[in-house]
Order: sequence, then structure tokens, then C-alpha cells
Amino acid sequence: MYIALNGTLTAGRAPWPEFARLAARTGYGGVDVDLAKAFAEGVPATKSLLEHLQLQPAVVGLPVEFRKDDAAFEKDLAKLEPAAQFAAAIGCPRMTTWIMPSSQTPKAELRALYLKRFRACADILARSHVRLGFEFISPLHLRQMAPHEFIWRMPDMLAFARECGPNCGVLLDSWHWYHAGATPEDILKAGRAGIVHVQVNDSAKLPPEQVRDNQRLLPGEGVIDLAGFFRALKEIGYADGVSVEVFGRGLKDMPPEEGARLGLASAREVMQKAGVL
Repeated sequence: MYIALNGTLTAGRAPWPEFARLAARTGYGGVDVDLAKAFAEGVPATKSLLEHLQLQPAVVGLPVEFRKDDAAFEKDLAKLEPAAQFAAAIGCPRMTTWIMPSSQTPKAELRALYLKRFRACADILARSHVRLGFEFISPLHLRQMAPHEFIWRMPDMLAFARECGPNCGVLLDSWHWYHAGATPEDILKAGRAGIVHVQVNDSAKLPPEQVRDNQRLLPGEGVIDLAGFFRALKEIGYADGVSVEVFGRGLKDMPPEEGARLGLASAREVMQKAGVL
């Protein structure tokens, strides 16, 4: 496993490619790639940048709008193949997206729609051997935001991902893992094939009704069993990026470099204690 710089630590104030240079300067082994900006620069320039900086490309976002109408989805889907080819060419065969845990649409209807759309995405990505990870979102206030609850537990999202395609799995975020009541056993059951990418952070001990998704802590500052989390990942053989994703925590009030250094130091300490670094 290696630790990757995520844009939340800089509050989005370090645009690509300076973001990659910041990751290297502060000691990261990897970096979350801004797909749109890196794609515009092209494969040779992006590969050269990452090789020069000795950074692993951890993950790119799925560039397809799947939440709106068919026209918006089809328009983006037509652009997915070149994006997948680009991701594979720079050594980053991993795309992820997040799925809200509530909706204006009844669950069964929304599930059928998303299944159809994600199967189309997965088929295109498979041609470039790119995997697709879905993030389950677990805080209660987001599950209650719209009338109809949707998928928010790890096993349920994993089952959905497997229906979408053999190259699909979950984006495992320790925050949502904890607030969904998941355990290290859920990670072991998912196995290496079930986890596309990992994000890490921490949480204060709060009753569910007080939890807010944008109020997270750095790894090691809260109550999440990160030792168990990482030991389970090690047991299944996970060997890709761990992005430190922390919303809040005063990061927007710090210089970007300070936020990046804090994220790296906290994640490194937790992972060393767990015996995975």
C-alpha cells in the first residue's frame, strides 16, 4: 500500500499539475489524478510528470454523469472509452464514483436504472482493463435527505457492484465503513477483487443524528478501528493507493502544503502501527 494525496487536504487550492508536484514535495508515494486536466495534457506528458516525481497514480474519477437524464448520461458515456484508455495508459486502471444513500426515486426503480447505466460503463472500461469502484455513503443525515433510502451498507453496495460487472467493486472509505457499522470481517469477505480503491480518515464518537459528512478528523484522531481496517486490507492483499480524504478539520484555513503534510503524517503513523507500512 502507498499513501496518495487527495484534494480535500488542500481544500482544492492546488490545481493539477502543481497538485502532483506538491504530493512529491511533501513525501507522498502516490496522487489522486485530475482526469480532465491530465487528459488535456495527454499521455506522454502525464506519464513523464509522474515518473519524474516518482508518484503512483492512485485513482481517477468516473467522468460520466449518471444521476441526471438519459441525454446527459449518453453524452458522457460517448467520451468514456478515450478516458479509460488514458487511465490505463498512465498506469491508473481504477475509476471511482460515489452514490448518494437517498433519492427522490424509489429504491427499486433507481437501482434498475443505475444497474443499466453502470453495466454500460463497466463494459467500456473492461475493454481497457479498468476497474470501477462505487463509494457507499453512510451518515444518517444523508440517508434521510430525500424520501427514499438507497444503498448505504458495504455488503449491499458490493453485491450491487458485482451485478454491474466483474471489473466492479467498492471504493472503501473508512468514514463510511465505520458509520455503516461495517467491520474488518466485511473487508475480508469482499476480498481483493471487491475493493477498487481505499480512502482513510477518522471520526469523533457521536450519536448518528449528530454526525455530519463534512466534519471529519485526520486518521488517528478519532475512534475508528483503523488498525483493524488496515490489517484486514493487508490480509486480503490490497496493494494500491490509500487516499487521505478529510472534509473539514480546518484544512481550508491552512496553507495547502501544511494540510498535505498533516494528512501524510497522520496516515503514515496509523498504517505503521497497523503493520502495513
